[in-house]
Amino acid sequence: MFKKIISAIRAWFFIIVTLAALGLCAVRLMKLQIVMGEDYLNQSKTSSYGNQPISAARGEIVDSSGNLIVKNKVGFNIVLEKAFFPTSNDEQNRIIHRVASLLARDGEDWIDNLPISSAQPFVFLPDQETAVAKVQKNLNLQSYSTAEDCIMEMRDRYGISTEYTVEEARIIAGIRYEMAQKNFSVSNRYTLAEDVLMDTVIKIKELTYELPGVDVIEDAVRTYEVGDILPHAIGTVGAIDADEYAVLKDRGYGLNDVVGKSGIEKAMEDYLRGRDGVRQLEMVDGKVVSDTVTEEAVPGNTVQLTVDSDFQRQLQAILERHIVYLQNQTEPDAKGLTANAGAIVVQDVKTGAVLGMATYPTYDINDYLDNYQEVVSRENSPLTNRAVNGLYRPGSTFKTVTATAALNEGIITENSTIFCGHKYTYYPDWQPPPGCLGWHGNINVVTALEKSCNIFFYDAGRQMGIDTLARYASMFGLGEPTGLEIGGATGYVASPATFERFGWEWNTGNVIQAAIGQSETNITPLQMCGQALTIANKGVRYRPYIVDSIHTYNMEELVKKTQPVTAAVVPDNTGITFDTVIKGMIAASKTVRAHNSKVPFEVSLSNLPFEVAIKTGSPQKTATVSSSAVIGFAPADDPQIAFACYVEEGEYAKYMVRSIIDVYFGTGDGKPITADSIVTTAPAEEPTPETLSDTAETTVTTVPEE
Repeated sequence: MFKKIISAIRAWFFIIVTLAALGLCAVRLMKLQIVMGEDYLNQSKTSSYGNQPISAARGEIVDSSGNLIVKNKVGFNIVLEKAFFPTSNDEQNRIIHRVASLLARDGEDWIDNLPISSAQPFVFLPDQETAVAKVQKNLNLQSYSTAEDCIMEMRDRYGISTEYTVEEARIIAGIRYEMAQKNFSVSNRYTLAEDVLMDTVIKIKELTYELPGVDVIEDAVRTYEVGDILPHAIGTVGAIDADEYAVLKDRGYGLNDVVGKSGIEKAMEDYLRGRDGVRQLEMVDGKVVSDTVTEEAVPGNTVQLTVDSDFQRQLQAILERHIVYLQNQTEPDAKGLTANAGAIVVQDVKTGAVLGMATYPTYDINDYLDNYQEVVSRENSPLTNRAVNGLYRPGSTFKTVTATAALNEGIITENSTIFCGHKYTYYPDWQPPPGCLGWHGNINVVTALEKSCNIFFYDAGRQMGIDTLARYASMFGLGEPTGLEIGGATGYVASPATFERFGWEWNTGNVIQAAIGQSETNITPLQMCGQALTIANKGVRYRPYIVDSIHTYNMEELVKKTQPVTAAVVPDNTGITFDTVIKGMIAASKTVRAHNSKVPFEVSLSNLPFEVAIKTGSPQKTATVSSSAVIGFAPADDPQIAFACYVEEGEYAKYMVRSIIDVYFGTGDGKPITADSIVTTAPAEEPTPETLSDTAETTVTTVPEE
């Protein structure tokens, strides 16, 4: 009996425990399904996060007075968002075709870098060999594949239906290819078109329901307020390419970013580029459920230049006016009729700052951006910045270097003379043509600089030798890197090393041609200006610079100020070396005076409130064609500006000096110099020494060995 009771108790215990367990399970199940069901349902869905960059505005560029040269405006870009874009090829192609059709109807452009013509028969675009090879490689095609092959491969790869016309398929293929190259993804949206018109924006917005993944965003658009001010120096920006991306990706650049391509835009990239912000996207089952800005974008810094826009524009006008005047002369014996290009550079003597930098022919940067092919096809290479990249023989302007070296090394003194009897007779069986067009007799260095006597400098150069002459030229910055932010040509000075580099034969007589700025010396107008600046500073040469300072975007805070840097010092071994050279340059300026019909009042340097120091030159371009050059500084006794002017195949570069001085110092009456005011017919009396000797330069360098 007792055993039965115990068994019954055990049975009931297990039943109760089992019922309790079932009850607990039921409660837990009810909680999971009813109370917490929604939470667990949400957790069962796939969640992911992606970061999307918020573009920062690029810094602006202003002139020395703070006037805008390059600024940003609010523009509208059409972008494709991967998070909302369909995944099927058919839908992607439909949307791309629809948007492209809307853009075409409104006359808008879209980004298409595919180097293939837009219509049949498809051909590769000219001068696009590198881009073509890249397309062939990316499509896994052979190097001999045609443009038609590429289009067919893209139609197949991107599932472009035969329902589209051939031209429509080309448009879709071009966009799809570019999207792939730009790594189109949730964190990297694709910009299809930039700075579109408001009418187009409205149409896109109205069709949002049938264009999933297509959006219109506001973005900063680069604009050039004054496209004719320093277009070569300002430079441009452009989409980052694959090679640039490989270098810049570790610095935070994306494939959709723009980067400075040339000029200030490139040189100051680190300052002009802002810091992108970050937008975090939360996605559930492929749909964006939240959009949060986790880091605000910071705009780039503003770059302030050393150049004043008004002064720069006047320099450009002075240069262009002079060349046009030369081209339109009507006198039977007129010189310089074939003048077609040139440059002017003006620097601050006390700092090296570039105050102006004109080059002719020039262009408007807005024309360059709108119609590159038209600009590049213009005559005389307007895209060349002759001020910093034009390489020219300096001619007699180089004689100031020869004079400095000869005085400093004790080869001559201020009062020692060299005889000029029209021909250089040191070599018994050879005389360098043409010698000198004057008969100056015993002449010292000051008068030799004034009259530009070839014989004097032939002999000074022979006595010092090429090594000494080349060493001084280097100290003056000739044939040396300038250090200018935007770069520039280095050039070279005639020497045995230069001749060896080019595979030419050097002989002893080359030194006398080098001494007058001929032979194979080729330097830039900027270097010539630096030469004048060094003399004005009595041996101190400053490195040129065109960026005055860096400021925060709104110009409220100074970030960095450029300080003058001494690039080299030419020692004054005698204590009067530079004073002596300057005397000769002041004397040379007095030949540009209103003393006869050849030099009109408007260009005279003799009626100024201060002295000017100059040295002219007529370097040979060919055996029969000369160019015209002048370097100098003003005022001579307290120099403030140094300048260099060069006119290819031209004459009378010295006539531009007065205009430069009048514009900078306000010494003129404001009246422009016209072609009618410059009479070039020489008077009946003997021509001036300047006229005689400055045209007596030659490129002939072959002489017998000593």
